[in-house]
Amino acid sequence: MVIRKLSSSDFDSILKVVNDAAQAYKGVIPDDLWKEPYMSSEELRHEVDAGVVFYGWFEGDVLLGVMGIQPVKDVTLIRHAYVLSEHQRRGIGGKLLEHLIGLAETSEILVGTWASATWAIRFYEKHGFKLVPPEERDKLLRTYWNIPERQIETSIVLRLRR
Repeated sequence: MVIRKLSSSDFDSILKVVNDAAQAYKGVIPDDLWKEPYMSSEELRHEVDAGVVFYGWFEGDVLLGVMGIQPVKDVTLIRHAYVLSEHQRRGIGGKLLEHLIGLAETSEILVGTWASATWAIRFYEKHGFKLVPPEERDKLLRTYWNIPERQIETSIVLRLRR
């Protein structure tokens, strides 16, 4: 088991993990925001070009989990946290999150997720993140993310201050 920074050679494996794990959101997030695949190769390329650096959890040569980190202005964002569905609930996501928190160069770390993804909210809360109030959430989503208004309406933000 090893965590390492992912490179362009891991591109297809990242998409496989994201799109497998994202099936958990089908029927949970609003239908008008769901698409297949959940993340396209163009979207992943855009995220990397925007500064998201992905790290992965490997067992042998197999990528089982991915998580991105992105410095934006005066905060660090945790982005795109996914573990292959058959390997969830083994602590992989928690280990990746701890690793990325250790890499953050800011005292404030933010993560956004779907408001209806209660399991994801519980995961981040278990690791010390706190939900921000709705009035602050909208401001944070507009300041640090580049997402559509409809996604802002259906998302939440959690914060960790170190």
